[in-house]
Amino acid sequence: MPNPITKKILQELQAVVGLPYVLTGDVDLSVYECDAETLDVARPDCVVLPANTEQVAKIVKIANKYQIPFSPRGAGTGLSGGATTIMGGISLVLTRLNKILKIDENQKIAVVQVGVTNVSVSEAAHPFELYFAPDPSSQLASTIGGNIAENAGGPHCLKYGMTTNHVLGMTVVLPDGAIVYLGGRTRPNQGLDLLGAFIGSEGTLGIVTEATLNLVPRPQAVETMVSYFSSVEDAGQCVADIIAHGVVPAAMELIDGPTLNAVEDAFAMGLLRSARALLIVELDGPRTGITVHKEIVEACSHKNKVMELHWAEDLVTRAKIWKARKSAFAAYGRIAPHAYVLDGVIPRSKLAEMLRRIGSIAEKYQLTIANVCHAGDGNMHPCILFHRDNADELRRVMLAGREILNACVEFGGTLSGEHGIGIEKVSEMPELFSDSDLKAMASFREAFNPDGICNPGKVLPAVKNCGESGMRALLRYSIVDSSASLIAKGAF
Repeated sequence: MPNPITKKILQELQAVVGLPYVLTGDVDLSVYECDAETLDVARPDCVVLPANTEQVAKIVKIANKYQIPFSPRGAGTGLSGGATTIMGGISLVLTRLNKILKIDENQKIAVVQVGVTNVSVSEAAHPFELYFAPDPSSQLASTIGGNIAENAGGPHCLKYGMTTNHVLGMTVVLPDGAIVYLGGRTRPNQGLDLLGAFIGSEGTLGIVTEATLNLVPRPQAVETMVSYFSSVEDAGQCVADIIAHGVVPAAMELIDGPTLNAVEDAFAMGLLRSARALLIVELDGPRTGITVHKEIVEACSHKNKVMELHWAEDLVTRAKIWKARKSAFAAYGRIAPHAYVLDGVIPRSKLAEMLRRIGSIAEKYQLTIANVCHAGDGNMHPCILFHRDNADELRRVMLAGREILNACVEFGGTLSGEHGIGIEKVSEMPELFSDSDLKAMASFREAFNPDGICNPGKVLPAVKNCGESGMRALLRYSIVDSSASLIAKGAF
């Protein structure tokens, strides 16, 4: 069981960061009781906001001294509960570490503190015709630390890769308070790849405080197409055909009919309402190569009975096309007040089949599910739209979510493309990994985090009895447990 945070401990924390940066009031703590995965709520016992690596290390040493759990947190845009303090303790918020320390145009790198936002790195690099390639939808707010913890992706990761492909080095505070530097200014290939192990470890192996990032030259040319199809099957086959022809677009995004119409209802963009799928294809690179690739994309679209297709004529038109995709989650508010965004991956060839399965699950549980997909790499984002104050509907939402994730595994995919496991998908991990796999991962984590107080309860399954482990009561587990008997009786 976690130890309580006493007045003496609070005073030690205040001595490190200053009185204003240790928060204990009910209103203050309520702000940090969850991240953007709002179904699971657990209030921290205190919030501490350090300003640099040394302060982070001192806070971690205090936590070790008194065996207080601590969970690192950035902007709180995560969608799997990775920053939620499910065992209470300290919410270690890194947003004050917000300096871009260096842009080196010759080496094409940026050295930053992890509290800077994703988009601010590209803005700082813009004068040098460089940018940071990972572009999660939350890039205006999400921080580099959170991107590293979850191995964030985004629409353009199809061509440019995930966060792990763009981090060269990191300053890390280990769970015992030691400060180490992993990697360098070029990607290392000697010894154990600890840099790769830490990226995507969701704060369970340590806390990243600074990072050296790879910057990418801005492409010579960009072409963006929007196209409409009468079925998701045709759109899905078009995606597969484009890749099969050797074209790797910068991005390929698909939204289904309900999403398309929600966006049109909200923003009146002139989208084709009769379409059952909207596909965005963006090409970038040398002008000559793009001309050839445009012809292939158009040929694949016509082969799959495209209803209409249009290429952006200028930056304004391109921004309008992307608005149709990036405003989808906001538009869902016209359908229902709450949305549960899932994040599973399936092979591209299974895209249409998976969308049909999601439709069947929606019918089974009498729910509305709309879909946004990073179609090029099979990353699905089904959005279950619901009313949180309806307890029965909320139970059906949780059960449908589990069934969708299990279907991703059944189709040869995985549980997460970019949002991470956190607490959201931890119960599904045994569906994907064997007991020996999970034990190996736990052993690796234990080597860095032997006391288990660094972001506890995340990624790997823990003991079932939450009370014995010190875990706060979570809505997710109470709903699933109470529904188990109903499932056994064939109620669903």
